[in-house]
Amino acid sequence: MGRGLVKFDDERCKGCELCVSVCPVKIIRIDQTKINTKGYHAAGTQEIEKCIGCGNCATICPDGAISVYIK
Repeated sequence: MGRGLVKFDDERCKGCELCVSVCPVKIIRIDQTKINTKGYHAAGTQEIEKCIGCGNCATICPDGAISVYIK
């Protein structure tokens, strides 16, 4: 079981996929089913229970769209 919780601000995300590339447990994906008001597919998580709370995604996000919390 993971120990982290990652939250995305869909409106700030521009779908650059940097967070996807640095996730060590590979739970971040670009959601192709949703588009934000700026026209981007935002990132989101699958299998959130696997999040380890490393914070890599929040650190690399150039738009400040990601917050990571430790459970």
